[in-house]
Amino acid sequence: MNRTTPLYLAVVASLLAVPAAQAAVKIGSVGQTDLSLEGLLQADGNWYSSDQRDLGDDRLRMRRAELVLKGDGPGPLDWTLGWDAKAEKFLDANVRARWQSGDLKHSLRVGQFKQPNSLEELSSTGANDFIAKATATSTYAIGRRLGLGYELGGQRWGISASVFGDELTNGLAEGNGQALRGWWLPHAGAGNTVHLGINHARHDLPADTLRLRARPNADLADVRLIDTGRLPGTDRLATTGVEALWLAGPWKLQAEYFTATGQRQASADFDSHGGYASAVYNLGGHAWSYSGGVPSPPKAGSLAGGLWQLGARYDQLDLDDGAVAGGRQQALTLGVNYWYGAHSKFALNWVKLRSERFDAATGSTLSDDPDILEARIQLHW
Repeated sequence: MNRTTPLYLAVVASLLAVPAAQAAVKIGSVGQTDLSLEGLLQADGNWYSSDQRDLGDDRLRMRRAELVLKGDGPGPLDWTLGWDAKAEKFLDANVRARWQSGDLKHSLRVGQFKQPNSLEELSSTGANDFIAKATATSTYAIGRRLGLGYELGGQRWGISASVFGDELTNGLAEGNGQALRGWWLPHAGAGNTVHLGINHARHDLPADTLRLRARPNADLADVRLIDTGRLPGTDRLATTGVEALWLAGPWKLQAEYFTATGQRQASADFDSHGGYASAVYNLGGHAWSYSGGVPSPPKAGSLAGGLWQLGARYDQLDLDDGAVAGGRQQALTLGVNYWYGAHSKFALNWVKLRSERFDAATGSTLSDDPDILEARIQLHW
């Protein structure tokens, strides 16, 4: 038995024990701090219809087994400590202070947290519209790093800035950097919200080496169809992203586009780019939620009969630049989600992939266009 199996079983038992009306388990209070426990358990299946390269055997695997302990108080302080038993890594692990001056809200956070450089990455993992994040998000998002972050916001705008270093779990991500994100609501009304945003992040590269590559929109696949290979002599990677979001009743239209430059010492800089556009519709007409620059789905636990969602996404990534033939990849994803009660979600995605990459050995461009069927069972609280 894998040594993390008892932790999976503990998560399942906890989920089954949580009353349907609760979003988390309230543990109690210690001094002036209120404690609660949250969890996320995801099991995925990938079935491949390979084209040129063999994507491997079909897979059923535990994807995440997360436990998050939270403390609220004393006063303006709160803290979070999260652990993923499947990946054996820390999640959010930070302390935050919040205060308000007039109409302005401030927060200062220290520890490990998601860096402010991607709308999709900042959205809750359990609330993602599709099983795999868009290829560009997976490639360019910084994710969680140890650092110091400050946020300032009004009713219809917000700014986030951070300085960061390595990820808390050794060896997962390294390099000091800075990130900045701003968002604005040109229109905010009941059932009709327009969000625009821009973000920029720069960080050092371990051993002054850059490598960008991407899975074929399947988290369980080991094969990368596009890959720059190692580019030594690259000091830093600078990424700029723009965000657009429209929530119109049951509709959510969302898009992001990234450009990135690897700053090289003795060679021309390496430029790459990618992005995605998606549409998701809530059957039954239920409206989306939005708070603090990030959207979220309706509270499915409060909806009789659960919540069905239909979604489509197109994403692309281009890793070709000059002499670097990393390749290009495009993907169309069609998906259906079903939220049942307050603590479960079921998802099914079909991915049609198109990729091409120059092969120096043959002097020709090779295409590889597989299909992938993905499924997920999720329990959360």
